[in-house]
Amino acid sequence: MSAVLPLSPESGPRPTRVGAHTRWMGLLGQLLVPVGAVLAAFALFSLLLLWLGRSPIEFAELVWKGGFGTPFSIRNTLQRMPPLILCALAVAVPAQLGLMVIGGEGTLVLAGLACAAIAVPFAGGSAPAELVVPLMVCVAMLVGALWFGVAAQARNKRQVNEVISSLLLSYVGIALMNFFVEGMLRDPDQPSKSSTVPVAANYLVGPMPGVGVHWGLAVALLAAVGLHLLVSRTTFGFAMRIAGGNPRAARAQGLPVERLVLVGMAIGGACAGLAGYFEVAAVQGRANASLAAGYGFTGILVSFMARHHPLGIVPVALLFAGLAAADGLVQRRLGLPDGVMLLLQSVIFLALLVSQSLHGSRIGTRLLARLRGVRA
Repeated sequence: MSAVLPLSPESGPRPTRVGAHTRWMGLLGQLLVPVGAVLAAFALFSLLLLWLGRSPIEFAELVWKGGFGTPFSIRNTLQRMPPLILCALAVAVPAQLGLMVIGGEGTLVLAGLACAAIAVPFAGGSAPAELVVPLMVCVAMLVGALWFGVAAQARNKRQVNEVISSLLLSYVGIALMNFFVEGMLRDPDQPSKSSTVPVAANYLVGPMPGVGVHWGLAVALLAAVGLHLLVSRTTFGFAMRIAGGNPRAARAQGLPVERLVLVGMAIGGACAGLAGYFEVAAVQGRANASLAAGYGFTGILVSFMARHHPLGIVPVALLFAGLAAADGLVQRRLGLPDGVMLLLQSVIFLALLVSQSLHGSRIGTRLLARLRGVRA
C-alpha cells in the first residue's frame, strides 16, 4: 500500500484563492450586465435628448437633484421605494421556480381595495387599532396570495402559461377595483374623484422617527432580507431552485413541484398585496384609481435588473425610485412631455434584454474571459 503524501504548505491555500477569485469574477460578470445596460440606455437616451435640442448633462443634473440632491428629494425617493421593492419581490420569488409573473400591478390594486374595504365599517375609528391594522395587513396579503394562487393553479392543473394568466388577472384586478370604487364602495363626499371612504387616522401608517418615511420602507427591507435567507439558506429555497432549474429532475427526486409552485406564487402575491396595503394605509389614505401608479410594472424591470436577487432589488429600486421622483422636475425645467421617465425605463429594459442576450452568447463569453485574464 502506498503511503499518502501530505500536501505541501504551498499547495494548501491555492484552491481557496482560486475559488475566491472565481467567485469574485463571477459576481463582477453578473454586475456588468445590468450596469452596462443602464449606461447603454443613458447613452441612447442622450442621443434622443440631443435630437430634441436638450442637454444630456443638464438632464443628469436634474435627475440627481430631483432624486437625491436635497433632503426633500431623498424623502420623496425613499417614499417610492417600498412598493417597488415589494412588487419586484413578487416577481423575484416565482422566478426562482423558473416562472415569469407580471401581474403585480393588478394584485397591488386589488389588495389595496380589500384592506380599504375592511376598514370601511370602522371609518369612525371606533375599533382599536391593534385589531383593525393587523386585519388590514392580513387581508391585503391574503388577497394577493390568492390572486397569484389562481395563476399558479391554472399552470399546475391546465398548463396555462403564467405570463398570460398573471397579466390578464392584473387587468381583471384593476377592473374590479374600478367597479367597486365607482359603485357600492364609493364615498359620496368625493364627487370629483371615485374613491372609498378614508381610512380612520388611527389606522394609518405613520412615518419612522427621524426619517420622514413611512414604516413600509422598513418592512420592505426586512422582506428583502427575509426572502433572501429563505431562497439561499433553507431547504425550501433549495427545492425551489432545483424545481426552477429542471422540473423533470425535481419530480424524479420526489420534490412536490406543483406545491412549490403554489407556495412560491403565494409568497410573491403576498408581497404585492403588502405593497397595496402600504399604498392605502400610508400614502393614499383610501382606495382610488391612484393605486394603479405603475409600481407593479416597474417592479418587473427592477427584478430583472437585480437578476431576481432579493437583496439586489434594493439598490435597483433606489435608482428607479429616484428617476420617478425626478420626473416632474425634469419635465418643468427641460420642457419635456409627460412620461419621459417611462420612456427611459423602456430604453433601459430593451438595453437589458440585449445585454443579457450578449452575456449568454459567444461574444459575451469571450469578453468575460478576457476580463478574467483567461484565453477563451
